[in-house]
Amino acid sequence: MLAFKYIAGHYLKYFFVILFALVLFMVGIDYMGSADALSGSANLLLIYLVYKAFFAVDMLLPLALVFAMISTKIFLIRSNALVSFFSLGYSRVDVLRPFVVVSTIIILLFISLHSWSSFSRAQEFASNIRKNSQYLSPTRDLFFTYKGKYIYFSKMLPLQEKAENIRVFSVKNNSLKEVLVAKEAVYRNDSWFIKEADILIKPDDLSFSSPGMLTKKSNDLRILQGFRPKILDQVYEGKVNFTIGDAIDAIRLLDTQNINTNSIKGALYKIFIYPFFVPCLIVIIFFFVPVSSRFLNVSLFSFGAILSTLMIWALLFILIELSNTKTIPSEVGVVLPILVLFAIAIRQWKKYRMTT
Repeated sequence: MLAFKYIAGHYLKYFFVILFALVLFMVGIDYMGSADALSGSANLLLIYLVYKAFFAVDMLLPLALVFAMISTKIFLIRSNALVSFFSLGYSRVDVLRPFVVVSTIIILLFISLHSWSSFSRAQEFASNIRKNSQYLSPTRDLFFTYKGKYIYFSKMLPLQEKAENIRVFSVKNNSLKEVLVAKEAVYRNDSWFIKEADILIKPDDLSFSSPGMLTKKSNDLRILQGFRPKILDQVYEGKVNFTIGDAIDAIRLLDTQNINTNSIKGALYKIFIYPFFVPCLIVIIFFFVPVSSRFLNVSLFSFGAILSTLMIWALLFILIELSNTKTIPSEVGVVLPILVLFAIAIRQWKKYRMTT
């Protein structure tokens, strides 16, 4: 227990220092590159920097956990604390355990943050502030299908939960049957409420002798039950930064419509599976380090471990982006690499648990 507290304490210290430094560096570099494009409003500037910091944490927290393990291990070697622990009867697995436990707990907290919209969509909000001086910009020309109908929104305002210039096309036997035209729809009580609408009805027999298009007015209509503005905005704009709740709701809703949900599943894989490359990589790197500085060049090891971590992290990031663009299945781009790392880590763990 004493060794666990000692190692965990130093690990957490290095983690917070490294994470703060990485986030500060990334936000500072971004600000220097986009300062001219930002509004003169101090409030918007502050909100922009906060969202960029959230995005930096989302990207760099797993990396900081691995770097902190490397730094802590080097500290234990240089201070001869690692040799002392082994002299007292602790095994390599005992020394490794604090890193795995602490990193796993932090990752679980990190995953829970993705239930918060401001964290999951931080990059999107920051980009909107830079381009439009507001963190939620309107979605324009939204066209999609739902329950056999084709729906068009000229403009949707997610923050106000409102859509403007709506058209709903009803099709029967591959022929247009009617068109609903409305100026505005508001999301209320799990559906979109239209106060006034004109409905254009095409007769079954459209000829010179037919009465032509019929028009009638209708009030208090409800359409798109269950299609929340955030789901519409994320799914049909092709965005991939879902919160946990929005992703689950979108999958449940779209599955009933036989709509492909692979991109949404990929977003969930990224939230729940991708971060666990950290404990796997910690286990793999840990067992390559000798117990004393007499058996290794500490500077060379640090460089090699950091470079290897960056390469693996970059490879995973590229595979995730390829999954987001549907170039490769998300199971191949996100799940498979983590399973490979997990298998290697388990093999290392079992090998050294049996020999120490």
